[in-house]
Amino acid sequence: MFDVLVHISHCLTLDIENDPNRAPPCDESVCQLPDCFCSEDGTTIPGSLPAKDVPMMITITFDDAINNNNIDLYKEIFNGKRKNPNGCDIKATYFVSHKYTNYSAVQETHRKGHEIAVHSITHNDDERFWSNATVDDWAKEMAGMRIIIEKYANITDNSVVGVRAPYLRVGGNNQFTMMEEQAFLYDSTITAPLSNPPLWPYTMYFRMPHRCHGNLQSCPTRSHAVWEMVMNELDRREDPTNDEYLPGCAMVDSCSNILTGDQFYNFLNHNFDRHYDQNRAPLGLYFHAAWLKNNPEFLDAFLYWIDEVLANHNDVYFVTMTQVIQWIQNPRTTNEVKNFEPWREKCVVEGQPACWVPHSCKLTSKEVPGETINLQTCVRCPNNYPWVNDPTGDGFF
Repeated sequence: MFDVLVHISHCLTLDIENDPNRAPPCDESVCQLPDCFCSEDGTTIPGSLPAKDVPMMITITFDDAINNNNIDLYKEIFNGKRKNPNGCDIKATYFVSHKYTNYSAVQETHRKGHEIAVHSITHNDDERFWSNATVDDWAKEMAGMRIIIEKYANITDNSVVGVRAPYLRVGGNNQFTMMEEQAFLYDSTITAPLSNPPLWPYTMYFRMPHRCHGNLQSCPTRSHAVWEMVMNELDRREDPTNDEYLPGCAMVDSCSNILTGDQFYNFLNHNFDRHYDQNRAPLGLYFHAAWLKNNPEFLDAFLYWIDEVLANHNDVYFVTMTQVIQWIQNPRTTNEVKNFEPWREKCVVEGQPACWVPHSCKLTSKEVPGETINLQTCVRCPNNYPWVNDPTGDGFF
């Protein structure tokens, strides 16, 4: 018995060097587009295009619930007037957690062409839970969240394909095994330490091109048929030319030294230049809505910066995570990308919201005892509040 316990604890602490079944180093002769992409240090441009011909992709993401606390903010940023050089509306990706989410707003966000991805049902606040969760735990949280989104936001086009773990706690091989089994396309939880040039997204068939970054993180060591939309750390130094080294930050709102709108504007410009002037790896700007909403000065700086970038560049696109992968799988120059079909879907939004007044369902569940929770949706109310063991809300355990 003791031997078994030693073995189990050893498995949990296996790193890439000690795992006998570890993923092999990148082999570009085997790893070929569209299904596989890797490079030795992670900085190589897909399709070997010269950097000057690569469209600069920017991914704006928001984590957690979509509801009345942030719907107005999202409308202000994505107001239908901000257009990419191909004439289409700029887009974002939302990693949605369940509690307090208004699913009629999720449905409307999806109708407007933004990407909806999963961020778990419970958002369990014990960070160790995510590091140690079993394959089944991950499936209940993430595939269960996809069931809830598809049902209550009426998303039927199989577009919910992305995962981000709460607190950016990577779930090691268990998380990625679940993603393969449940046919998720990509993860965006793994952070790459601040580097110049920054890293391109990669597939997990081969070993990660950077170290596993973060305190007590559990990165996958084995080969998985999943894309990693790696979170490149941002450089938060005020003066990148002569400031002392500061560690980078992955989520914009964790860059704690940004205190004014001007600082934020300079930070955005410096990080944009780092990507644009080097290998044009996609620039990820990852937020929690409250950071922009509670700091109007930051929001003003952000909107001013987006407008300025779009006005001054004919090769910069604000796209979803899935759109980045579609480009990597089929690299197109800035001249060709104006007519790139996957970037023209829901180009300009027409039509009307699915419902003007959603059903407001006051629900309970045996799984969240003592709470009555409001679920807003354009579809009919379920019997129970959907939760981990009952994602449809039918009351079947």
